[in-house]
Amino acid sequence: MTATSALPTTLTGLLARHADAGRVALFDRDQAVSFAQLADESARIATALRGLGVEPGDRVGLWLPNATAWLSAFFACARLGAIAVAVNTRFRSAELADIVGRAGIKVLFVWPAFDKADFVGVLAGCPPAAFAALRSVIAYDEDEPAWAARSAALAAALPAAVAVQRHADCARQPALADDQATPASACAIFTTSGTTRAPKFVLHDQRTLISHAFDVIDGYAIDSVSTMLLAPPLCGVFGVANAIAMLAAGRPFAMMPAWDAGLAATLIERHQATHMNATDEAIAQLLALTDRTPAFPTLRFVGYAAFNPAMGDIVERAHARGLALVGLYGISEIQALFSRQSEHAPLAERRLAGGRPVSALARVRARDPQTGEVLAHGQSGELEFLCPSSRMVGYFGDPQATAQAIDPDGWYRSGDLGYTEADGRFVFLTRMGDSLRLGGFLVSPAEIEECVQRFAGIEACQVVGVTVGGALRPVAFVILAPGARLDEPGLIAHVAAQLARYKVPVRVFPIDAFPVTEGTNATKIQKHRLRDQAQQTLTSEAP
Repeated sequence: MTATSALPTTLTGLLARHADAGRVALFDRDQAVSFAQLADESARIATALRGLGVEPGDRVGLWLPNATAWLSAFFACARLGAIAVAVNTRFRSAELADIVGRAGIKVLFVWPAFDKADFVGVLAGCPPAAFAALRSVIAYDEDEPAWAARSAALAAALPAAVAVQRHADCARQPALADDQATPASACAIFTTSGTTRAPKFVLHDQRTLISHAFDVIDGYAIDSVSTMLLAPPLCGVFGVANAIAMLAAGRPFAMMPAWDAGLAATLIERHQATHMNATDEAIAQLLALTDRTPAFPTLRFVGYAAFNPAMGDIVERAHARGLALVGLYGISEIQALFSRQSEHAPLAERRLAGGRPVSALARVRARDPQTGEVLAHGQSGELEFLCPSSRMVGYFGDPQATAQAIDPDGWYRSGDLGYTEADGRFVFLTRMGDSLRLGGFLVSPAEIEECVQRFAGIEACQVVGVTVGGALRPVAFVILAPGARLDEPGLIAHVAAQLARYKVPVRVFPIDAFPVTEGTNATKIQKHRLRDQAQQTLTSEAP
């Protein structure tokens, strides 16, 4: 990591580090935003938040796509010592209500006019009890003439006690001069489903975000001429880790509110992007836009996260087009960009998730989940990480889950299956549970199953992931109540109204009984048989 004597100790200090140099911090679509402008807007938003009663430790929801407003709100929370809760913009009513209610969010930022999500409709579908702690909604808007109608619709979707504030008005407040941030101030919550139904709230402090950012600068060779296309959304740790690292380096990144391959390609060329970290699907879309080789000559580092099993050859395809893709590893608890493979390694190694940790302080081991034995290199077990510079503080509001995840010596138990290499690298294989990677997110099948089982006539449900049209999609198997008939379109519509689109089953199949096997301690459902059955059925139905 870069010499600690030169590092800022708080996020406010990190942002101020380059504010006097006149540097561009980012490009929000076609708009250049300097470090000074971002620092100033965040200080003004901090004044507005303080006026709304936000105090150190309070939770503020950032339910926004990638925009300057997300970052200014994030740094405003940091200045106040408040905690920014990153809320997935694809969440539907049931998911949003759970996050806002359990986190006790006091103020929620939202973009009502954003055309990729029905934020107002989702809010209207939340039970009023979920907003017990919510005092205000700050609405970002870029269309002055339509503001009155949009603000009225937003107010109608909320309980009368929740006030609606306009972001532009908040940004005109005087800049807050004082700074309550400390290195130990909790500052960010990322939600993650893991293998349980209810998302966990992964809590980080300012120290871990800053120290990891400088490790990423060194580990990903971000230098004085680097620029980045920020592909992942800021509502997740993948996007935030990229953005904070570039801000720490004083180098600009370009972003767009929602992923658009055509616009991304334009931004890469316009800003001469040298770095990009993205999903395999995003990279495949970019490659499809041009026939030239090298496809994007300025890109010298491209890290990828493998979410789509149908794209197992993406490293080879990209290599043939002049892009040296490398596998990455990261999770909310120890942050994204935790490790990377070398771009100089053979293709077979570059395609593996994992690699070498970017922090010199990090250690990785694999443990046998049954015997508890720490395994030799090359033997697969549960990956555990000792990483003081990037590990979470814990799970917010859940000390029991924190104690289960972090042992007394500080090792984090990941729930991921993998193995270590003798040279300090490691390889991630898969989740040890039954979690699904849907739409680029780790999803618990139990969450979808519970939603399906709330539909009339459904007695039990099991959800598996199958490949449909080149992407992993959920399929549900249901046992019907006596005398009930399956209303497949109605059931799918029911789930679509409650959960994000990528969690909605593409098909629902009735079944008399789930296939099971008698285990030592319990009867286990054989999901692999359901998965095979679903895949065969969908393949046979394909035109």
